[in-house]
Amino acid sequence: MLEVVETGSNDARFLIALDIDGTVLLEDESLSPGAADAVSAAVEAGHIVTIATGRSWLSTRKVVEWLGISPELIVTANGATIMARDESAPEGYVRDVVETFDATEVLTQLEKHLPEANFLVELGDGTRLYNNFVDDWDLSAPNAHHVDVDEMKGREVTRVVVVSDEHAGDDFAVFVESMGLQQVSYAVGWSAWLDIAPQGIDKSTALEQVRERLGMDPRRVIVIGDGRNDIQMLDWARAGGGEGVVMGQAIDEVRVHGTRVTSTVHEGGVAAALEALGVTAR
Repeated sequence: MLEVVETGSNDARFLIALDIDGTVLLEDESLSPGAADAVSAAVEAGHIVTIATGRSWLSTRKVVEWLGISPELIVTANGATIMARDESAPEGYVRDVVETFDATEVLTQLEKHLPEANFLVELGDGTRLYNNFVDDWDLSAPNAHHVDVDEMKGREVTRVVVVSDEHAGDDFAVFVESMGLQQVSYAVGWSAWLDIAPQGIDKSTALEQVRERLGMDPRRVIVIGDGRNDIQMLDWARAGGGEGVVMGQAIDEVRVHGTRVTSTVHEGGVAAALEALGVTAR
């Protein structure tokens, strides 16, 4: 465990937390124009650049490598897991904070309303269980196992992911709201994608732990994101006097939570935001 560091009022560094999909990466998993160079310049200038994503650590790790960063703490699974750098570990990181919940009740409710949906749960150790193959889930790794939904129940998980092929994005958001999910936190993605985390856990709760442990002033925080699962961290940054930057392609529901809007992911929104905020040279 890292010790909490006292906040230094003269610290000129920023803590910069980047979402991945739609922020750092395009749909084909290529990097947003200028993102790698901007991140490299920010790190070289002494700023702390980390990731705050809904992805598992497995699919986050490669993006960290592509960006060429090695932050002390990384937020994955929409805040349910914080990875800590440990050079003695095989992957260079260990699961430092892991929040879980029993998936039985929510899976039973979801199965009743969405019997044809694709389900995936992620366990605290990173093991993933799924009932149907979904290409975006990167299920070729050895820690992914095909099971029936009943085998997912009765387990402590960090997240439940649901993809419904029968719904469009906006319709799915309304449908999920009507289900009245209880005792969990959840966010609906651009497509018919539902990501469920333990109650009270999201990117902002994990980033607050990161901020405290690194001793960063909340006014020296910058977060950049584009989706509904970024709303809480945008609010968190703004409430602390920092910057919540929304990507240009974000829907209005997300835009209203930011302190500013940058260019789209295709136009290099991350690079443009860091330049506009004075993190990188103009």
